[in-house]
Amino acid sequence: MGKTTSFRLCFVAFFSLALKLYAGDVAIFSDLGFSEDGTIYTFAQYGVREKTLTPWAELFIVDVALNNFVPEGKSVYQDKNRIKAGQDGSSALHQIELNNANLGAKLGITFQRMGIPLFVAVENGQSPNGQTIEFRDFDNEISYEASLYPRIFADGKNIKSSYYIDLTRNEDGTSTSYQVGSPDIKRPDISSYTIRKVLAAPDGKSMIFVIEMTRLNNAGEAPDIRYMVETICFLQ
Repeated sequence: MGKTTSFRLCFVAFFSLALKLYAGDVAIFSDLGFSEDGTIYTFAQYGVREKTLTPWAELFIVDVALNNFVPEGKSVYQDKNRIKAGQDGSSALHQIELNNANLGAKLGITFQRMGIPLFVAVENGQSPNGQTIEFRDFDNEISYEASLYPRIFADGKNIKSSYYIDLTRNEDGTSTSYQVGSPDIKRPDISSYTIRKVLAAPDGKSMIFVIEMTRLNNAGEAPDIRYMVETICFLQ
């Protein structure tokens, strides 16, 4: 895996048969690419506030080896103007990219080095009881199995949760296991997690798990959808 590798989309999966629709704030995930050396990954999420119809965006820059944000690696933008008919809030994404252009240039981020999909879930739906997926890198004859395990902590009306992912990598008859994520980090108001995508770095040395989160609102209000990522390095 030291050389540049190519991957194929190898698994499209699962979830509930029924399409679940949301009326809350539904974020759209955007892959913004890796640094030239593959050590930094950038992504964003954006959408429209349900109550005000104003676009918003959040941008995140991640140290892949540490699976954590770099200093000043989190940015938020909120537009004051309402969207017009037919708009989706992507104007906020463009603005937050401009706002962080200097930091992106300093870290060597390039949109041409986007993640290569290994797994994409095409059906909506969240899993409060966990999830197991299987996918393959056919070009390099590597197979993977990933199991997401959520932990829900309920105290009356308050909910906190955490999760972790057990990942098994099978190559040349050898299996290697990894734990991805931080089960000790408890997130307020998150009721479920779903692996929505798995992306390979262009150099094949790391992998990105795109996690969809369901965030609860006040009673009677539909939940929001947000995203985060978990990173794992195979070669240091």
